[in-house]
Amino acid sequence: MEKKFIERYFFFGLLLATLIFTFIIFRPFLTVLILGASLATVLYPLYDWFNKKRLPRWLSALITVVLFVVVLLGPFLSIGTIVFNQAQGLYRDIVLNGNAGAFVDKVDASINKILPSGIDFDIQDKVSGIAYYVSNNIARIFSTTFSAFFSFILMLLAIFYFLKDGAHFKRVIVVLSPLEDHDDEKIITRLSRAVNGVIKGYLLIALAQGILMWLGLWIFGVPNPALWGVVAAITSLVPTVGTALVAVPAIIFLFATGSTGPGIGLLVWSVAIVGTIDNFLSPYVISGKTNVPPFLILFSVLGGIALMGPMGILIGPLAISLLYTLVSIYRHEYKETSILK
Repeated sequence: MEKKFIERYFFFGLLLATLIFTFIIFRPFLTVLILGASLATVLYPLYDWFNKKRLPRWLSALITVVLFVVVLLGPFLSIGTIVFNQAQGLYRDIVLNGNAGAFVDKVDASINKILPSGIDFDIQDKVSGIAYYVSNNIARIFSTTFSAFFSFILMLLAIFYFLKDGAHFKRVIVVLSPLEDHDDEKIITRLSRAVNGVIKGYLLIALAQGILMWLGLWIFGVPNPALWGVVAAITSLVPTVGTALVAVPAIIFLFATGSTGPGIGLLVWSVAIVGTIDNFLSPYVISGKTNVPPFLILFSVLGGIALMGPMGILIGPLAISLLYTLVSIYRHEYKETSILK
C-alpha cells in the first residue's frame, strides 16, 4: 500500500515538473500558438467545406491556409503599391520640383500657430531625429522585421496543423479532462464562440472605422479619401494608435495647407465619431457571441491589453468567457448535487 502511495505521488510530481518544463520551452511561441489556434477556429468552416468534398485532411488544410494568405496579403500588397506610387508622386511634386523648402516652412508655420507661445516646432529637426534613430538602429529594425516574418511563417504552420489535427486534439482534451464530457464540450464550444466573436467582431469594427474615416476625409477635402479609408481600416487593428496613424497626418495636412476649418472639423470627427465607435460596437458585437455582459467584455479587453499587450484583445474576452462557462457548469452540476446531499 505504501509503495502504491509513493508511486502515485512520484508520478504526479514528475508529471507536474514535465508540464512546467514544457511550458517554459513553449513560452516564446505562446503568442504564435494562440493566434494559430484562434485563426484555425475561425477558418474551420472553410476547412470543413473542403473536407466534405472528400479531399484529404492535409490538402483541405493546405488549401485553407493558402486562401487565407492570399486574402490577407492581397489587400496589403495592393494598398502598399498604391501608397508607394502616390508617395513617389508626392516626392516628385515637392522635392524634384523644388517645393520642399516652401512646403516645410508652411507646415512649420501652420503648426506653430496652434501651439502655445514659447513652444516652437521644427519639422526639419524632427525629421533629422527620425533619420538619426533609423540609421543607428537599422540592425535592430532588420532583426525585428525578420522575427515578425519568422513568427508569421510559424503561425501559418500552426494553423495548418490545428486544422488538420484539431478534431484529434479536441478528443484528447475531452478524454484527459476529469470533467464530464458534456461539460468539456460546453467549454470548448463557448471558447470557440468567443474566438469567432473577437476576431470577426474586430474585423467588422475595422470595416466601420475605415468607412467612417473615408467619409470624414471626403467631407473635409483630403485627397484620395478612399485609399486612406482602406489604410485606416487596417491600422484600426493596431492597439492604442489605430486610425490616428491616418487621422493625425491628414489633420496636419489640412492645417499646413491653410484649411483651418476643415482641419478642426476632421479633428472633431476623428475623435468623436471614428475614435469612439469601437468602444460602442466591440462590447455588443463580442458579447453577442459569448453571452457575457458588454461592460465585462469592455473591461476584459482593456485589462487584457494592459496585462499582455496586443494579445490581450483576444485573451481578455476568452478568460471572461471561460469564467462564465465554469460558473454555469458549477451552477447546474455541482451546486445542484450539493443541495441534494
